[in-house]
Amino acid sequence: MKKLIFRNIFKDISILFIIISLALTLIVWVIQAVNYLDIVSEDGHNFAVYFKFSLLSLPKIFNKLMLFVFFISVYFTLSRYEENNEILIFWSFGITKKEFINKLIKLSLVYFLISLILSIFVIPKTQDMARSYIRTSNIDYFPSLIKSNHFNDTVSDLTIFVDKKNVDGSIDNLFIKQNLKGNKSKITTARKGIISKKENDFYLILFNGKIINIDTKNTNIIRFDKSEFNLSRFKTKTTTFPKIQETSTDNLINCVNSFRNYNKGYEKDLFRCNENSINSVTQEIYKRIILPIYIIISSLIAGFLIIKSKNQNNFNKYKIFIFILGFLFIIFSEGSSNFISYYDFNKTIIALAPIILSLILYLIFIFISERSKKI
Repeated sequence: MKKLIFRNIFKDISILFIIISLALTLIVWVIQAVNYLDIVSEDGHNFAVYFKFSLLSLPKIFNKLMLFVFFISVYFTLSRYEENNEILIFWSFGITKKEFINKLIKLSLVYFLISLILSIFVIPKTQDMARSYIRTSNIDYFPSLIKSNHFNDTVSDLTIFVDKKNVDGSIDNLFIKQNLKGNKSKITTARKGIISKKENDFYLILFNGKIINIDTKNTNIIRFDKSEFNLSRFKTKTTTFPKIQETSTDNLINCVNSFRNYNKGYEKDLFRCNENSINSVTQEIYKRIILPIYIIISSLIAGFLIIKSKNQNNFNKYKIFIFILGFLFIIFSEGSSNFISYYDFNKTIIALAPIILSLILYLIFIFISERSKKI
């Protein structure tokens, strides 16, 4: 019977968690997806790349909200059980408050493991996949980015200015500046231009213009009646280099071990482990491995609701206090990574704080619950 009782309350917590997490994740994803529209409107990538890039952010959003949603789910489920006197069923069947909190911790361990798997394996992989779509994408919507009397520098080392873009797609009076290696540059001007697509590549077909090759030593001018300018060989300015958040956990741990054992970093593929990145790497490891422990802390804080009955004085104030306390711990968890540094990582208590806090809260709960039996 005890198993059935616990199964019901855990089912209620899980259902509420799923409903709230899906709703909030969808809302945040839509808001974020709107911000990602710059990938199309300013960087020229197609909608397929935009959709894949934004869709792959869902695991990260879900995991980011997981701590808050789990606390809310446990808190409101326990509050409802208390208000409806359903919590009395547990005590009627001889379930102690210590046994109840132990079961609640076991439930939180399930969510802790889910968050751990997401943060260590799933999120870095999906984020890297999202970045790879940008990395391998062509600037498919470049023609729509060219506007009249507008300097366009969407792609690296290239600036295009057009005097007028006509309804038929033709362009009047073009100015193109291309930055080359060794402080060299090339300026191309033309009276007329047409954007053409050949085998998935975009070209500017230029008419009646000249090419000015600028060097520190000399400058030469070439005039032409017709010339083709390949736009697709240029890369977007969108960040294509993988960020720390998109790097695999193995690489991050290897980076820290390299500094610890050999006092130096390394470069592997597109990942750079050096003195400039070691602090960020350490903070990211902390976020992936340590922060999920706060899910257990949130369940302990919400579990304090069963210490008092709704018939006791100041129960509503007590509920508010528990909610504020849980909310403060969530805020602290989000900001705690800023206090982590590789060079004083072994000296700070922040890394061990979630484990210490879990033990302290558990002992306080046991002490108060045992004391309440004697009163």
